Amino acid sequence: MSGSALTGGLKPKHQRLVLAVLALVAIIAAGILAAWALRNQASYFYVPSEMQANPPEFGRAVRLGGMVEAGSLSTAADGVTWNFVVGDGEARVPVVFTGIVPDLFVEGSGVVAEGSLRQDGTFVADNLLAKHDENYMPRELENMTPDQVRQTVAETTE
Repeated sequence: MSGSALTGGLKPKHQRLVLAVLALVAIIAAGILAAWALRNQASYFYVPSEMQANPPEFGRAVRLGGMVEAGSLSTAADGVTWNFVVGDGEARVPVVFTGIVPDLFVEGSGVVAEGSLRQDGTFVADNLLAKHDENYMPRELENMTPDQVRQTVAETTE
């Protein structure tokens, strides 16, 4: 099919207009198709108070962020199932995770748990991301003076 057959007996000015409209429609359709394909892939982020006020659908993949409450961390008899509570100062959500926890995962630290909410209100985490504070210091540099730290950093960057 040639270009003239597609646009019939239109003038060149009108042919360009028709092609521009078709291109615009194609771009909009591609955007709508991409958004529709990704709508279930988005992982929404909740804090405990938001999760209690407006819980996600049961079984839907979401992220839960907050602080691991002191005294809530326990390990099941299998040694790989962890139970703890994530709080934000206003609400608390019980979490269960089976697997190896990150090194920085401790009570009182920040955590982002990826998983889904069960009907009993327990969040089942598939993955844990432990957060450290902005004053993070590598173990190798903890007991050094500021001058020793500067010297060590300078030696490693040369």
